Amino acid sequence: MADNAPIGVFDSGVGGLSVLREIRLRLPRESLLYLADSGHVPYGEKSPEFIRERCRLIAAFLLGQGAKALVLACNTATAAGIAELRERYPQIPLVGMEPAVKPAARATRSGVVGVLATTGTLKSARFAALLDRFASDVRVITQPCPGLVECIEAGDLSSPKTRALLATFVQPLLDQGCDTLILGCTHYPFIKPLLAEMVPPAVTLVDTGAAVARQLETILMERNQLAGSEPGTRFWSSGEPHRLAQVLPLLWGEDATVSYYPD
Repeated sequence: MADNAPIGVFDSGVGGLSVLREIRLRLPRESLLYLADSGHVPYGEKSPEFIRERCRLIAAFLLGQGAKALVLACNTATAAGIAELRERYPQIPLVGMEPAVKPAARATRSGVVGVLATTGTLKSARFAALLDRFASDVRVITQPCPGLVECIEAGDLSSPKTRALLATFVQPLLDQGCDTLILGCTHYPFIKPLLAEMVPPAVTLVDTGAAVARQLETILMERNQLAGSEPGTRFWSSGEPHRLAQVLPLLWGEDATVSYYPD
């Protein structure tokens, strides 16, 4: 029997749409719920305690909408909140994000890996554990990117302002011999085209959206919870819904109605 309940996905803002796209590509028959916590974006500069509270509230809301699984489409939210959610909802499949340290360490030829991420992700114990486990033989250079999420939230993916800001983050990594760049925030895949213009062709860009979609598929398959229906997608925002609606054609590929999430 197919399980036609939806999959709940959330992020601090529009970044998780990059993961939602990968899930739709991998699992085209699944119905999806997406909540952008845009009233509190970005998470990267918030405290772990604040982020855990947001995770609790949003998870409860999405489960109340009938979600059969939850995807924390945010590296910072995963680092701060997924352990608590797993304790709270042991029966619910939970899939989180983490910077792609393992594949980047395998891909590098120079032995130097750069990480573009939020401050919250880079300071987390989860990220430190990834480095200890997978990056002991390579040099990892981390670069927080304040202000970049806000540009992407506004749908500004290639303006001179965004280009200049991104260059200040990327160039120091290139100057130190980085040949592999980890996109450690779900917002950043949306600026891959801009990044590709800034870095040499030999530099590999690594993100984890497709891997998360594969993991989700595996979990649902093991639990016999894959859907067999005509899919649909519903959107909420804790900020101004019209702002998310404005960028959906650019970041999601189609128009959609966005409801207000009253946190």
